[in-house]
Order: sequence, then C-alpha cells, then structure tokens
Amino acid sequence: MNPAEIDALVASVQAAKAAGQPVSSLANESDEHAMTARPPQFSEFEQTLAGTSEVPIGMLLDLTLPVSIELGRTSMSVQDILRLGRGSVMQLDRLAGEPIDIYVGDRRFAEGEVVVLGEHFGVRITRILASATAMAAANAA
Repeated sequence: MNPAEIDALVASVQAAKAAGQPVSSLANESDEHAMTARPPQFSEFEQTLAGTSEVPIGMLLDLTLPVSIELGRTSMSVQDILRLGRGSVMQLDRLAGEPIDIYVGDRRFAEGEVVVLGEHFGVRITRILASATAMAAANAA
C-alpha cells in the first residue's frame, strides 16, 4: 500500500464511524486486501523453529559476552574487608599452580593457567569444559 491508499482507508474508516456504520461494511472486493490483516512474514525464523535444527551460528557471531577469570574465592567479614589497604594480602581457596576458572557470562566455560606476556598477564586455556547436556549424553551412551 502506498501513502495515498492508507490516507484514503483512514478517511473512509473515520467517515464510517461518524455516520454510525460498522467499519466492516466498508470492505468491498477491491479494498479487501487493504482491510485484511496479514501476519508478518518471518520465513527464516519459522523454518528454524519448525524444524529440529539449531539456530545458525552466523546469527550469534556478533554477540558480545562478558568473560571473567576467577583466580579463587574467599569469605571475609565486613570488619576484615574494611581493614584492607594497599599491600594487603588475601588468602584464596586455591593452591598455587591449580587451574583457574574462565567464565563466559555466568557459565563456567574453561580452565586455564596464568601466563606473563611482556608486562601483561594473560590466560592460557588448558581445558574446555563440556556442557551439562553433552556430559549427560556421553554418560548415557
């Protein structure tokens, strides 16, 4: 529909309402396509949802996810936290040399080890963790 057809349709609906006619009586065979609501066409998504196929990976490549590296954890009282200052040392629940955890979003994704690259720290991934569904399928087989 072009803008002129839309304006004409809106004007005819407003005239029908002013005259007390039901709006459905305005539709004739030539305007039937204009008065009929059509659902939007999402053929690509419908094909994906109708089948058992997974979402194409190309649709996910532009997503940005937070990546976190966890060296370890500890619990401290508020009083102990307030005493922390420059040079304070906090003991973590991991031993030196143990693998560190790599999280993507809130999910533990991999394990790694700390490396030094020039003046910067980095993480070398040593193991990618399987998802829970993949591990359950492997255990069932």
